[in-house]
Amino acid sequence: MGNVKLQIHADINAMEEEAGQSGAGNPSRTTVACMINAEIGAVLAVMRRNVRWGVHYMSDDDQLEHSLVQSLKALRRQIFSWHSQWHVINPVMYLQPFLDVIQSDETGAPITGVALSSVYKILTLDVIDQNTVNIGDAMHLVVDAVTSCRFEVTDPGSEEVVLMKILQVLLACVKSKASVMLSNQHICTIVNTCFRIVHQAGTKSELLQRIARYTMHELVRSIFCHLQDIDVTDHASENGSTALKEEIDGQKNEHNSANSQLENGSLISASDSQSVSTGIASNTLSDVAAIVVDVNTAASSGKETDPNEQLMNEPYGIPCMVEIFHFMCSLLNVVEHMGMSPRLNTIAFDEDVPLFALTLINSAIELGGSSFHRHPKLLSLIQDELFGNLMQFGLSMSPLVLSMVSSIVLNLYHHLRTELKLQLEAFFSCVILRLAQSKYGASYQQQEVAMEALVDFCRQKAFVVEMYANFDCDITCSNIFEDIVNLLSKSAFPVNSPLSTMNILALDGLIAVIQGMAERIGNGSLSSEHSIVNLEEYTSFWLEKCENFTDPDNWVPFVGRRKQFKKRLMIGADHFNRDTKKGLQFLQGTHLLPDKLDPQSVAFFFRYTTGLDKNLIGDYLGNHDEFCVDVLHEFARTFDFKDMALDTALRIFLETFRLPGESQKIQRVLEAFSERYYEQSPHILANKDAALLLSYSIIMLNTDQHNSQVKKKMTEEDFVRNNRRINGGNDLPREVLSGLYHSICKNEIRTTPEQGSTFPEMTPSRWIYLIHKSKSTAPFIVSDCKAHLDYDMFAILSGPTVAAISVVFDNAETEEVYQTCMDGFLAVAKVSAYYHLESILDDLVVSLCKFVTILDPLSPEESILAFGEDIKAKMATETVFTIANRYGDYIRTGWRDILDCILKFHKLGLLPAQMANDAAEDSEPSTETENGKRYAKSLSSSQLLSVNTPKRSSGLISRFSQLLYLGEETKSEPTEEQLAAQQSSLQTIQKCHIESIFTESKFLQADSLLHLVKALKSAGVKPKKGSEDEDTSVFCLELLVAITLNNRDRIELLWPDVYEHISNIVQSTVMPCTQVEKAVFGLLRICHRLLPYKENITDELLKSLQLVLKLDARVADTYYEQITQEVSNLVKANASHIRSQLGWRTITSLLSITARHLESSEAGFDALFFIMSDGAHILPANFVLCVDAAKQFAESRVGQVERSVVALDLLAGSINCLEKWTNDAKQVMTEEEVAKMLQDIGDMWLRLVQGLKKLCLDQREEVRNHALLLLQNCLTGSVGIHIPHDLWLQCFDQVIFTVLDDLLEISQTQSPKDYRNMEGTLVLAVKLLSKVFLLLLQDLSQSTHFSKLWLGVLNRFEIFMKVKIRGRKSDKFQELVPELLKNTLLVMKAGSVLERSSSSGDENSLWELTWLHINNIAPSLQSEVFPEQDSKQLEQKQTEQVGDRGPAENVSPPSNETAGEDGSGNGIG
Repeated sequence: MGNVKLQIHADINAMEEEAGQSGAGNPSRTTVACMINAEIGAVLAVMRRNVRWGVHYMSDDDQLEHSLVQSLKALRRQIFSWHSQWHVINPVMYLQPFLDVIQSDETGAPITGVALSSVYKILTLDVIDQNTVNIGDAMHLVVDAVTSCRFEVTDPGSEEVVLMKILQVLLACVKSKASVMLSNQHICTIVNTCFRIVHQAGTKSELLQRIARYTMHELVRSIFCHLQDIDVTDHASENGSTALKEEIDGQKNEHNSANSQLENGSLISASDSQSVSTGIASNTLSDVAAIVVDVNTAASSGKETDPNEQLMNEPYGIPCMVEIFHFMCSLLNVVEHMGMSPRLNTIAFDEDVPLFALTLINSAIELGGSSFHRHPKLLSLIQDELFGNLMQFGLSMSPLVLSMVSSIVLNLYHHLRTELKLQLEAFFSCVILRLAQSKYGASYQQQEVAMEALVDFCRQKAFVVEMYANFDCDITCSNIFEDIVNLLSKSAFPVNSPLSTMNILALDGLIAVIQGMAERIGNGSLSSEHSIVNLEEYTSFWLEKCENFTDPDNWVPFVGRRKQFKKRLMIGADHFNRDTKKGLQFLQGTHLLPDKLDPQSVAFFFRYTTGLDKNLIGDYLGNHDEFCVDVLHEFARTFDFKDMALDTALRIFLETFRLPGESQKIQRVLEAFSERYYEQSPHILANKDAALLLSYSIIMLNTDQHNSQVKKKMTEEDFVRNNRRINGGNDLPREVLSGLYHSICKNEIRTTPEQGSTFPEMTPSRWIYLIHKSKSTAPFIVSDCKAHLDYDMFAILSGPTVAAISVVFDNAETEEVYQTCMDGFLAVAKVSAYYHLESILDDLVVSLCKFVTILDPLSPEESILAFGEDIKAKMATETVFTIANRYGDYIRTGWRDILDCILKFHKLGLLPAQMANDAAEDSEPSTETENGKRYAKSLSSSQLLSVNTPKRSSGLISRFSQLLYLGEETKSEPTEEQLAAQQSSLQTIQKCHIESIFTESKFLQADSLLHLVKALKSAGVKPKKGSEDEDTSVFCLELLVAITLNNRDRIELLWPDVYEHISNIVQSTVMPCTQVEKAVFGLLRICHRLLPYKENITDELLKSLQLVLKLDARVADTYYEQITQEVSNLVKANASHIRSQLGWRTITSLLSITARHLESSEAGFDALFFIMSDGAHILPANFVLCVDAAKQFAESRVGQVERSVVALDLLAGSINCLEKWTNDAKQVMTEEEVAKMLQDIGDMWLRLVQGLKKLCLDQREEVRNHALLLLQNCLTGSVGIHIPHDLWLQCFDQVIFTVLDDLLEISQTQSPKDYRNMEGTLVLAVKLLSKVFLLLLQDLSQSTHFSKLWLGVLNRFEIFMKVKIRGRKSDKFQELVPELLKNTLLVMKAGSVLERSSSSGDENSLWELTWLHINNIAPSLQSEVFPEQDSKQLEQKQTEQVGDRGPAENVSPPSNETAGEDGSGNGIG
């Protein structure tokens, strides 16, 4: 026994090696000869050890040696004499002696075993291949010898060794290079022999069992790996042999009897006889081996061989593969042969033969792959027999069997799904989806395996798309995709915490589907824009066809339309189930049925609409109404009963509705069925009456056999007797009736079919109908992995998926599951964003954010610690901000939740203190935005201990210290855990790149941006008392300003909301606070930044600054210095961009106010100086405003007098702008425009001099006198400005005369201490009057109002002549007034303005009135200026003398020429 065991182990090692390999490489001729010689010696040596063979050596010389020994010795003598190469030597010569030993029934197991080893060694040498001489015969001899191996059993161990070596040699035959020479019958024989050893090994050692199964597995792999290399050239070989098939079918009983012995143990009992040799090919051959024997017998007897037998003798190919595959499928029928159901078997039996058969089948499919579809015979086996068995064993109680079935179906899906459309639908509906739910009685193990299988399918890229396109969009099929989604989402919800494996599996499936959609983004249409279904008129939508199922341009619109029809049909079915009549009317109203009902359309509706109440259909079809009868017959015509047994056809027919209980209705229904059946299957039946009678008989038999109230059951003889002479007066064949009887007895016809069963059970009759239907069903649509239908699928999938992921994430406890959930959330977000499904994205954000805000009830210190240690919260945080940064364009209401998270981190001090400012700074063109750069700067390791919360002086460490010092137990510093939590929290926030939401907001779509702004407004409403609330409000305001600055190109979109928010803050604040400070300066900052870029909104921006003017006094006083500085900077940067009067009004109003504030006046005046200096930024729009502002600064006594003087200079200097505008207008404008412009300039000029007038009355002497001089300069310097007569007269009345009158009044009524040196001011005023009057004399003299003007001048001279300063007359005026008056008269005389009129004595004449006043001033002037004897020479001389005097004492009368020039220069054009 020791030798036996060693030999067994040696054989095992040899089995593990590849049979075709040889360590010797390509051995030489001598080496091969030595090897064969050694094998001969080994066989002879073992034979000598046996007494039977040893006798021949010890006997006398006359006794001959045994023929086996002689042949071996003869070979030994010849082997070294062969000089040719081994490939030209006939292998039969050196194989035959060994084969004789193997076939001899006289040799014992040890001898046979050694001979088999020798053959194995020769086969594995590289000397035998397909080119070797006579290799075909040699290989046939080897197979024949080994498969008919005979030996005498001596002990069980040696027997097992021989069996192992048989397996070894047969496998080597198939794997050798010469295997191509084997015929189909030899391959079948090899497989059959190996399989029989597998069964025989059931009573042997486990080692033999494992080796036998391994060999069988390798055989199948070796055979079917050649399937891809076989071309479809020989149709005869492809189609197989009809006779061969019939012979196989005829020998089923023998095969079945062989299988039936499995239950009791081995097929071969080698120990029955100790001396009788045991042959493997004895009486236990299965069908394949029997055929081979028959073929051999026929060939050897010289009879004519059948063509099919010749086919089996050809080199192996499709015929043997068909037989082997059929043989493997038949192994799955063993349960049927034993009359047992898989669900009633024990697990042990369930996992034995079926599992082994399934493993073999799976290997064949893995290696054959898609090549199966090129061979109809093999494909037919897979479509019908194999898949039928898979459906049956899929419901096995054994998880191993279910797992293997699922693996096979997955392989079939990959390779042959285009040929297995309805089979796949049935598998998912009746097996996977059924088992994965507990409500159908499946065990937890079954549920888990089914769920694993379903998830594996979902991981295939095209699977869900193809399920949706082929089934959900087909009105005759189930909604497989929708059922899968519903199952996965429900299964992902944990019933009780913690999560189960099933929950995680279901989640994996959902996420796999979503990630598949995310990967397809960009590959295909943006949305499923199917052609709109026209329901304005009725169309036979079930007859609609697709032109090309391989072209997405054709099938995508087609399935889209079909899906829409299907949805509408579901609604129609619901209406029908509630009320038949109203339901049909509704269907007519929606054009799903024609306006005038026809039987065919109603029949098709009943036939192909799922979800209809089958009781209602049965009642309708059984109705005696003529229309209903017509519908019944049309309904029957929708079935295809061709080549179908009557009972099967009846089962299929009655499964679509409930057979009515009334006999008349049953009669009508069966008549329609019989007519249709006879029409399609008239082979046996004589007429349709025969079909009707037999159908009735079947119904009665069914009731008899399966009604518990019937005690005496009908026998087969009774059934046959009841159906005599019904076939046109003749009897039906007994075998037909017998088959019907047993079929009904075995499987009941359910006349009350399942109502609304989502996942029905597959019955044999349903399977037969499925196979029939599959021949005419629409082709399977193969997806091209593009997003053609993803929009519609995502609409179904998204809601349940988000809910399921959220629940799983909430209940999960491991980081791996957390990450899975986050991957799912990101995939959902990606798809939602791609298809612009904002509501889904918002729901997703809300679901995620709730995992971040759970920290709210804790204190800041506890929150930081909790957040740093909570992996779930950190992962949710990273994910929600990843979504916000990537897909922010499509977030709407979700911004509020995201902002809540941001504010939470802000309160905890986890955000950089300057985040909002940094976000705003990024709007500068020069700023580089690199995510994380600011974090790296602001959250460096050296600063981790001092992260500040806004408006708090304490960092995290300080807060920890305060917390720790409050109690009795105090610690000096935070623990390592606390620091680690803080570090972890900061790193998480850094990864989130929160600031990018705001710095990159310029890229957000408008709707999303508006929602973000509204969220900030909502979160930043005016806080209640409390620093934390104010911090939040201030932070939101800063972010709002930052977003505004970053979106300058879309300021029109944002401005209403931003302005409203800031306005509410400003107008509702009565005390200084950080919020109003940020609001005001944020507003100024926005204006400062955006004015250069948005001219169309400049006025609106500047108008908003009026909010500053509405500040409460206490607030304004607090911040006005900084406000003024900001306004000053704004003006300096943007003066050239401010064009409108409205804008300038706001600016100058802000600047004017500063004149009254000591702290802010300097900056305000600086800005005004910038505007008005040299007229740089003075425009017609802002001239008056600037003049008013400068006047206020000049009037202001806040600050030094010098500033008022400078302000006066600015006022006076603006006259140059008026002159420039006048010249420019004349050059470029039309006459009308010039006239309008000059009128406006005149108004501005008047406003200017009026402003100076007021300052001429200032209490400060320097200001007062300077204002008078500047007023004089402005009036006399208006040379280039065309001022009309009436405006000058108005100027005299309102400005010049008023100044003199007011100054005079001040000098008389005010204290000299308050108004110092008023006399000097009055002198300047009188000189101003004289000078301006003389300058304008020639022009104004033509005016009708000149007399009034002249009298006004004289009146002022007269008043000033009499004025008293400090109680006495002024000497200065006594000298100055006559002198000025004299000069004026001389100029008037020279210009002929004043002369005696011809009508002397007119008291109202200018002459008379003039001298009336002058006589009161200086009576001697008349004689001096107009002597009675006057000559022109004297007048000229006097005029020249006047001109020679100094300018301070008098005004020289200009010559006519000069006067003319001045007149023309100052003419009022």
